[in-house]
Amino acid sequence: MLNAALAFMALTFVAAPATASEAAPGTGPGISVAQPARLDTVVFAGGCFWGVQAVFQHVKGVVTATSGYAGGKVANPSYEQVSTGRTGNAESVRVIFNPDEVSYATLMKLFFDVVHDPTQLNRQGPDVGTQYRSAVFYTNDEQRAATVQYIAWLQQSGKVKGKIVTEVAPLSAFYVAAPYHQEYATLHPNEPYIRYNDLPKIAQLKERYPQLWSDRLAAH
Repeated sequence: MLNAALAFMALTFVAAPATASEAAPGTGPGISVAQPARLDTVVFAGGCFWGVQAVFQHVKGVVTATSGYAGGKVANPSYEQVSTGRTGNAESVRVIFNPDEVSYATLMKLFFDVVHDPTQLNRQGPDVGTQYRSAVFYTNDEQRAATVQYIAWLQQSGKVKGKIVTEVAPLSAFYVAAPYHQEYATLHPNEPYIRYNDLPKIAQLKERYPQLWSDRLAAH
């Protein structure tokens, strides 16, 4: 049932073939012109952005994973402002990926299965507040439809205990966090918070999804 659901969603993201008028100049029989990869973007929020970023940076096909803030009413907030829970922003990670290498459906599966617990309302583990809420900020209608459908399937599947509380909303803005927060889990693996909360997620990705694992970190 899972494979069928993912396969259905994957069809949503297959690019239509180029028409003759869209073909690059000079193409024709025996001529091959390399086209730049078509990249896509989505923003995930699932607790402290350190761990979310650390997981997605190790996924093949992810070009960049950047810690920041989304979903709020205050523009360009600081970490201290967001931490009050009064800006409406959630700690988030902007994921730019190559759909030819990793599908949106796969990223979504990792988000719900490895990155966080979607049944925790306005918190994640030891971190409490709306800034740590579960959310998917989509950038196109295809992502919205696929996310809503996947959440419905996941809820009915019985694979999660409790009600899924993930917010699904359009991305209105994303504000990059200070450099101090970029690749924090990678740079501070011995900190107790990272060892307890984030390193297990990274290990789970490598163990359960070896075909998706990349030793080379995506940029931020």
